[in-house]
Amino acid sequence: MFSKLKQFKDLRDQSKKLQDVLAGESITVRAAGDKIVLTMDGNLQITGLAIDDEMMTVGQKEKLQSGMKDAHAEALKKMQRVMAGKMQEMGGLEGLNLPGMGK
Repeated sequence: MFSKLKQFKDLRDQSKKLQDVLAGESITVRAAGDKIVLTMDGNLQITGLAIDDEMMTVGQKEKLQSGMKDAHAEALKKMQRVMAGKMQEMGGLEGLNLPGMGK
C-alpha cells in the first residue's frame, strides 16, 4: 500500500513539475495572411490576439471566423508538440513504474 502511495506522490510531483515547465512556454501563430496573430501559453490559454482592422470590416465575418478557427487549431497542434517534447525530455511516464502506463 505504501508503494502505491509513493507512486501516486511521484506522479503528482512529476505532473506539477511538468505544469511548471509548460507555464513558461508560449507559441505564436498567424492566420488569414498574417491578419490574425494568436499567442497561446503552455496552459492552453490564449494570451494574445491581434486582428488586422481590415478583418473587422463589413463582409469579412466568415473570413474572420475561419481565420480564428485556423489560428486556434494551429496553436493547439504546436503546443501539443511542445508538451510532448517536454514530457519526453522529462522521461515520460516510464520512470514512474505505474502498471499499464509507459512502455
